[in-house]
Amino acid sequence: MKKIILTFLMFASFLFGAVNINTATVDELKSLKGIGDAKAKAIVEYRKDQNFTSIEDIKKVKGIGAKIFDGIKNDITVK
Repeated sequence: MKKIILTFLMFASFLFGAVNINTATVDELKSLKGIGDAKAKAIVEYRKDQNFTSIEDIKKVKGIGAKIFDGIKNDITVK
């Protein structure tokens, strides 16, 4: 039941706002186009050392280039 509620909340967040790449969980990050388990974990690892100050900073994460960024830029934020 807990997993169902978490999944519902994750999808509801997409209806009402973008994914905050400074606070999103691995599962929330994986819901972005082109972001799988490895890239989601890399994002979480990157932000352990520093927060993202702009959405473009996500391109500093290994494996995330211009093509992936173009696919997710409207779905992410750095609030």
